Formats: sequence, structure tokens, C-alpha cells
Amino acid sequence: MQFHLNGFRPGDPDIRAAAPGAHDRTNGLPKTVDVLIAGCGPAGLCLAAQLAGVPSIRTMIVEPKAGPMEKGQADGINVRSMEMFQAFGFAEKVKRESVWINEATFWTPGSDGGITRVGQVQDVPEGISEMPHVLLNQARVHDMFLDVMKNAPTRLVPDYGLKVADLTIDPDATEYPVTVTLEHTAPGRDGQTETVRANYVVGCDGARSNVRRAIGGALHGDAAHHAWGVIDMLAVTDFPDWRMKAFVRSQAECTLMVLPREGGHLVRLYVELDRLGEDERVADRRMDENTIIDKAQRIFAPYQLDVKETVWWSIYEVGHRLTDKFDDVPHDQIATRAPRVMLAGDACHTHSPKAGQGMNVSMGDTFNLGWKLISVLTGRSEASLLHSYSSERLAAAKGLVDFDHKWSRVVGEKTETEKTAGLPKVAREFVNNLPFTCGLTVEYAPSALTSADARQDLATGFDIGMRFHSAPVIRLADAKPMHLGHCVDADARWRLFAFAGAADTGAEGGAIAALCRYLDSDPASPVLRHTPQGADLDSVIDLRAVFQQGFRELAFGSMPALVRPATGIYALTDYEKVFCADHSSDQDIFAMRGINRQTGCLVVMRPDQHVAHILPLDDFAGLSAFFAGILRSAN
Repeated sequence: MQFHLNGFRPGDPDIRAAAPGAHDRTNGLPKTVDVLIAGCGPAGLCLAAQLAGVPSIRTMIVEPKAGPMEKGQADGINVRSMEMFQAFGFAEKVKRESVWINEATFWTPGSDGGITRVGQVQDVPEGISEMPHVLLNQARVHDMFLDVMKNAPTRLVPDYGLKVADLTIDPDATEYPVTVTLEHTAPGRDGQTETVRANYVVGCDGARSNVRRAIGGALHGDAAHHAWGVIDMLAVTDFPDWRMKAFVRSQAECTLMVLPREGGHLVRLYVELDRLGEDERVADRRMDENTIIDKAQRIFAPYQLDVKETVWWSIYEVGHRLTDKFDDVPHDQIATRAPRVMLAGDACHTHSPKAGQGMNVSMGDTFNLGWKLISVLTGRSEASLLHSYSSERLAAAKGLVDFDHKWSRVVGEKTETEKTAGLPKVAREFVNNLPFTCGLTVEYAPSALTSADARQDLATGFDIGMRFHSAPVIRLADAKPMHLGHCVDADARWRLFAFAGAADTGAEGGAIAALCRYLDSDPASPVLRHTPQGADLDSVIDLRAVFQQGFRELAFGSMPALVRPATGIYALTDYEKVFCADHSSDQDIFAMRGINRQTGCLVVMRPDQHVAHILPLDDFAGLSAFFAGILRSAN
């Protein structure tokens, strides 16, 4: 994190200077906005936190509830989301507040009629990420996004007590083509409506989405006709794994999952209740928190469960549903019309909570969408870029729904048919599926954003289309040990990581110097072509260099000017763009990520942290052509 760039500013560096026209409701709701977000769930807030950092984008986010969430709903945060939180600046805070899930245990019916532990496995495989899998109240995740928003230059805060009731789209209009009818939900104003016109609308308004209905969308799929209860409690028990993630199946009373929660005492249970009839709904059974507790006590027997306080509970039906498209453009009009309304989160995919993916995949939706909206609204890219959102995230959501179908059946199985290496089937499947549940299997298909011509052989550990797998490095200027991926902020910029060949020290005559010279001065340079006049050279495409030598063997002052640029009103030097391999332990990034030591390579990272391209360091034409297919010329 860098600050004091344009002069010393005391106080909290996370609170950025307010921009002219920052969020203000003294004169009522705005008549027009660039982006209107429906819903303050994790998808909506993840998007709003990105847009809030761009003063030129006018964003509005509405929520029918009277204020921020306080408790309940999702709690699982997988390692991929933690990597994303790092880019927003609050991963360390989440680590401190949350409970870390290190092990998972598995219990099945015992020979005495009770339950017995039959397996215990590591929850996050070694080396898969520098981040842990954690559990934390969804409301606290909301709070952290809300802090990012209110501390951003736009000072964005939600408009509570409002919901999107309806919208219409004028496909021929070029300015504010979406007319949104907002309905007040606050007592005394409920039912009153107001109209706002928007350039873009994003529906993050849940499974019963009014935004989805307004564009003619629907959720397709099936319901499992099975009721599950979820309950957060403070309790006294002699169950041995009360602070472990545990899957418990009894012979006569079905299945539950134990999820320890933050603070050392709170625990969540997911409890399998009753099968429902074909046309039956949960409400028809009149089940309540006592139904959940009674069932849990029977499953845990002979262990005791004495519930002292119920913090939150809900009973829901498991369903697996997916929309056929995440935006408003019919398939036969994609070539002639760009999206204006998009869907995210439960508005376009629903599934069970058994794999802990709901909040994570929803945030993944809008982490994908945020930088694309910023690129279009700031003029960096054509509006057609937004078509990639539906195609990329629909594939990710389909993978989730398909996985959840299979995993739900495994968790709910009543009999154990086979064991391998001493593990029951549910434990074995859990281990096999860990990369998926960690959120690390999303792979974007080849497109303008993910090159089909990438030289994967030059860096075998950075998989094309998948998230950039960070590794330890040493920052040259101050010898700080850190993870390379932690230099990336959620700021819609592209990253170039130039990994130097074995003999390259950054001096003239080497490949890094030649690359910097091309990017800094050649008219064909994508940095020069796509950076607005007067803006810092790294404001659109940010170059970082990584060398194989130890930090004591290189001189920062000898590095090319492009990786030690002068920035801000005082032309201060940026000291944070050059790194070295970490030789202090067995964590050399070149070895860990299969980077060709002889030639090095150039890895292109998308703003959402996915690997977009890998090229030889001297493939200037290929680099220029790649960005020309995504970004507009700034001149």
C-alpha cells in the first residue's frame, strides 16, 4: 500500500481524499447514474467496492432492508476469495477475526448404535494457496466492503429501504437507456415509487430477482424436495469435534455438518430434516428452530448437546437452478447489441450450501464484472467487452451447479458401500474435490481476454485462464519478503510480470531492459497506445520485474526507468515494482511456477487476477496485438 504520494496526509491511509461530487442525498435520489446495483449482498457489495474507487463513475446501490446485515446467511470463505480480499486490502483483517478451518472430520454410524469418527483430513492442501480457508459471519464481510466504499473517493453508501420493482430498456438509446422503477420499503413510505435512469443495471437481488424477471430471465433446474435447517448457536457439548469442520451421519437420523465459527464459541450446524412432497414447501411443515435442535440432538447421540442460545436459524429447500444467460441481450443480437442489464449471484444461480460456495461464487461473478464495467465506462474498452461476462461466468456457475448435484448426493447417502485407504466415500470425495471447494478450478476459455496462443511451456505453473498462483519474492528496494500476488490491487489495471532470464540483471543489453525500452518509447507500445494523455504510465498496464538473483546481487538504481518510474505531483520514485527470487528458503518462484530459467517470460494478468497470456520477453508484436484486441487507443 502506497500513500503520501502527493504530499503528507496524516490519519488513516485507507481513507482516500473525497472526490468532487461524492455521494450526497441532500437533494434526494439522483435522476441518472452510470451503474445501479440492486442488492447489498456479497455480489452487489463486491461490485460497488470496485466502482466506488473511480470518481468519474456514478454508482448507486439499493437494498430493500432498513440497514446492513447483522447476522446469518453464508459464512464460508474459500482461499480464492481470500486472495481476492487481499486485493481489496482487508484479507489480514479477515484472517484475524475468522476461524481457520484446518481439518475436516467424518463420523458414521458405529456398531453400538451411536456415531464414530472414521476419518480426518487436511482441509486445504499444502501449496495450493498462501491463504487459509476461513469461516466468518457474512455480515462482517459486508462491513468490510462497506468500509472500502465509504472510504473511497466517491464515499459510496447504500440507499437502504429501496428495491428495484421493474425496469425497461430502450435498446436504441445511447445515454441512460435503462429506466428503473424503485419502490420504497421503509415504514411510512412503503409502496411509493421513484424513477432513476441508468447506463447499466446489475441485479444482485437474489433468487426471486425482480431484475431477472424484468429482462425475461428465469431459473431452470430442479429442487431436491428436501428440507435442511441451519442454525448458529452457543452450546455446551461433549462431542469431541465441536471446533472442527465435521460431517456426521447417523444410522436413523440422517446427516448434519458442524462448522465452528469465529470467536471461539459460536458454532453453526447444517441439519438434514425431512423429505418434502412433490408440491410441498418448507412453510407447509411449520418447522422451527426446535425442529433443528431436536434433530441435531438425535444425530449426535450418545453425545449431549445443550443449546444455551440460538443466534440465528433458517430452514430452506435445496435447489439447483441456473439461468440460461447472465445479461439482457438475446442470443441472436449479440453481434449488434451490448449488454445493459446483467445478473450476479443468486439472481442467476442457486444451489445447496453444503460445499460452502454461495458467497464465494457470487463475489467471483462481480469481481469478473467490475473491471469490465470500469473499462467500458472510462473509455478504455468497447461496450462489447461486457459480452464476456455472461460467457465466462455462466460456465463457472454451471460447473458449480453440476458439482453441487453430485456432492449433495454424496453427503446425503445413507449407506457406506466402500472404503479406500481407510476413508469412507464422503471423506474420499471431499479430498478429491478440494481444489474445487477452494475456488481454484475456475478456468476461462480462450477468447480475446485469454489468449489461445499463450506459451504455457515458458511458465507451466501459471495456468492460462486460471487464477494467478502467487509465490514468495523479495522486493529489491527494501528487501521485504512478500507474495508477488500481493502487489495487485482491485483497481481494474492489467499487470505484466516480466520474469528475467538467468543472466539478466536489468542492465542494458538484457531482455528486461529491451522490454522496458519498447514499452516506454516505441509508438506500437501497448502502454503508450492505451494510456490516456497526462496519466501515469502504469494507470492502465502495470509492469513488474522479477529477477533470479538474490536482492544483494542487484542494484535498484541500475534498473530501467519504467520499473522505477516517477509518479505524482512531486515526481517521486516508485520503489515497489522490482522483485527477486527468495533464496532464503525452498521457495524460489522460478522453480515453484515452472518458469524457464534460461529465457524468462512475460506473464499477463487480467484485472481479476486470472492469467491472460504468456509470451517470450521479446514478443513485442504479440503483446501489442493482444491488448489491441481488448483496449481502445487512448489517442
